[in-house]
Amino acid sequence: MPTPAELIQRFQSRVQIVDGALATELQARGVVMDGPLWSGHALLDQPDAIEQLHYDYLRSGADIIITASYQVSMPGMLDAGYTENEAEEALRRSVQLALSARQRYLKEGGKGQPLVAASIGPFGAFTADGGEYTGDYGIGFDELLEFHERRFEILAESGADLLACETTPSLEEAHVYARLLRRWADKPGWISFSCKDGQQNCHGERIADCARELDPTANLVALGVNCTAPQHIGSLIREIRSATDKPIVVYPNSGETWDAENHRFGGQGHAHEIADHAAEWIEAGANLIGGCCRIGPAQIAALREATKGPER
Repeated sequence: MPTPAELIQRFQSRVQIVDGALATELQARGVVMDGPLWSGHALLDQPDAIEQLHYDYLRSGADIIITASYQVSMPGMLDAGYTENEAEEALRRSVQLALSARQRYLKEGGKGQPLVAASIGPFGAFTADGGEYTGDYGIGFDELLEFHERRFEILAESGADLLACETTPSLEEAHVYARLLRRWADKPGWISFSCKDGQQNCHGERIADCARELDPTANLVALGVNCTAPQHIGSLIREIRSATDKPIVVYPNSGETWDAENHRFGGQGHAHEIADHAAEWIEAGANLIGGCCRIGPAQIAALREATKGPER
């Protein structure tokens, strides 16, 4: 398992391709995920579909695949009627599926050393009310720490190569992740924010200020943005780069907006244009590039082609 220093060196040595959407791609493949656990339902009921999607992303050129644990939290599983043991097993299963897909890919002649990142979704993913795009939780640091720490512990000890703290709407929640990363100081992790424009996260804090405050966390191996409209990414990269020398990770959505009330995306999507921005984002300072909601294997393959880096 790579150390934080080794991952930082790897990320800075050449552009890494992160995979694309999990839940929306599974839906496109006919997997039903109705209910509060969203992609967690697929993890429990159709794990083979998840493993296949991980494999497909690796075949499309992804260097990093992200587990299906985004929507799986201890409180969320308990509220859905599962036991604590079942919740813990679901988290571990998410990592095992990704590891199995990697093993299959390499056994069949796949190249390089793909990484498995364990997804840690925000508190807003549990509330399922769009909170990951506002950060207006109505709870403070201590409550957020209590919400995250058991899942963080399980995933930190799961065999994943790093932790992906994703779609973080506020600096306060990011500070919770930083506290937990310091507790597991040998475990690499990244923190990526959801942002509402080219300068601010969804809660309204300057992304440069967020990067500056989080920069001292030694095992934070990348900072960045995900599930944010593509048109904001270039500006956000430059803002982050002004405040930190750490690797920058960006994996935007298609540009459509999430309707929390009706649980669907709306507006105009630009998934087919993601690869067109790769050169701009790399020039701005991005080290890791991928996709989030509504970005599938075809777009990741186009990103791989657009970067035209050395063999993995």
